[in-house]
Amino acid sequence: MNNALPILVFGASGRVGQVFCREAQARGWTVVAPQHGECDLMEPEAVCDYVLRTAACAVVNCAAISGLEECESDALSAHLVNAVSPARMALACRHTGARFIHLSTDYVLDGRKQGLKSETAHCRPINTYAESKREGELQVQEALTEALILRVSWVCGNPERPSFVESVLARALRGECLAAVADKWSMPTHAVDIARAALALLPTEQRGVLHVCSAGDPLSWHDCAVICMQLAHESGYLASMVHVAEQHLKGVPFFRAKRPVHTAMDSARLRTLGIRMPEATETLRHAVSDFFLFKGAVKR
Repeated sequence: MNNALPILVFGASGRVGQVFCREAQARGWTVVAPQHGECDLMEPEAVCDYVLRTAACAVVNCAAISGLEECESDALSAHLVNAVSPARMALACRHTGARFIHLSTDYVLDGRKQGLKSETAHCRPINTYAESKREGELQVQEALTEALILRVSWVCGNPERPSFVESVLARALRGECLAAVADKWSMPTHAVDIARAALALLPTEQRGVLHVCSAGDPLSWHDCAVICMQLAHESGYLASMVHVAEQHLKGVPFFRAKRPVHTAMDSARLRTLGIRMPEATETLRHAVSDFFLFKGAVKR
């Protein structure tokens, strides 16, 4: 791969994209990161033209409409941004010869059975977001068989783009009552680990779907919140252990879209390539440390 040519990154201001750009630049890559006004993902043909005009050796798509309720309210936009535009990126890469990496989600998986899911596990999207992301996977592969699709889950670790982890820590600092869903399971994954895995895979010939997530046993949102409180208390940022009440998916009033229950993924294929992801608890430790460093918090 020609390091003299840039990497084109879509979604560079997002939770993963922002971190990916920093990691790529730290390794000497030049990054081209179009802003919304330069390349509107709601216009797939314009996206294709942008890729064709950019002399990039690789295109990495971190962009998505990921809010589940937002997708339910505007299915057309979700379909354009999450499926049609990525397919146009892949088609353009087929013409330019650029490497293409597309980020997807564990939400495409069948969430009815417990246990870790491999890349060959059955997919069964149950909401508009997941449907659009699954359609994106299929369209990307149809447009470019050499494309690499990275499924990620519960991304955390970028305090500039807070996730559930950062939000629950911020609420704890403000002394608010905490509650988290205890009947949905997946894997928290640090944005830095996703970015580093993607960069390691960039020069390889890997194609198809690859799971990129933390290792270990599945965790619920409630598990994650409790572990974060423990880590924050042990590190001295919280004077005492904060209680986290249990919620259930059906009892969250603002959840209009259905959520799959069991979507924890197995990153075994990644390990066979020599890329090891940390245990989920270590991921949370890293995210908690990053959060308090970003906030400039003082230990109590």
